[in-house]
Amino acid sequence: METSVVVGFVVAVFLVSVVPGPDMLFVVANAAVGGRRAGVVAAAGMSTGLAVHTVAAALGLGALIQAAPQVLNGVRIAGAAFLLYLAYLTWRASRQHVGEPEDVPDVPDVPQRTLRKTYVMATLTNLANPKVILFYLAFVPQFISTGTGAWPATVQFLILGAIFILVGFPVDASVALLAGGLTSKFLRAGSTVRRRLERVCAGIFAALAARLATDIH
Repeated sequence: METSVVVGFVVAVFLVSVVPGPDMLFVVANAAVGGRRAGVVAAAGMSTGLAVHTVAAALGLGALIQAAPQVLNGVRIAGAAFLLYLAYLTWRASRQHVGEPEDVPDVPDVPQRTLRKTYVMATLTNLANPKVILFYLAFVPQFISTGTGAWPATVQFLILGAIFILVGFPVDASVALLAGGLTSKFLRAGSTVRRRLERVCAGIFAALAARLATDIH
């Protein structure tokens, strides 16, 4: 692979990564309700999903989607349903804090979700996002070289996918650290602010589900 191609890909991936999208919103939502660690773990889960997408696309997922377009709608339906489930859990957690005292001394874990569960949920959310699949199929191949002396396309695809993750994860992790740090200050204000943050996050999850649902046809 030519150095100029790799550099161009890194620049393009960085620009794509800093633009807020569903993955970044998911990371921010988890950082808001669970703190910095939860946000970084969510970012790691997203990167894991990207790794799976990379391998799947490199091994021919594109051919499957082109041969059976209904597969894509199935992915959209599953993704929308999963995000609605997350919205329900977060909204339910907000109702559990009604009537709690306002003088909360420490930053709580909101909602009560283990880091392992956060990681799994982030990975599944990314895997259920068909736009990630379409992005890989439309964007990455533009940087694959062909002709005499070129590496196998599958190898190039895997390398470019790894670069995408190495560039994208630090961006998402930085956003998680920032969002978690700012949110932790507000969480100390008491259960009212805590409850409102949870409901905002539930709204984010529901909006993402609606966005996926509108793509079903």
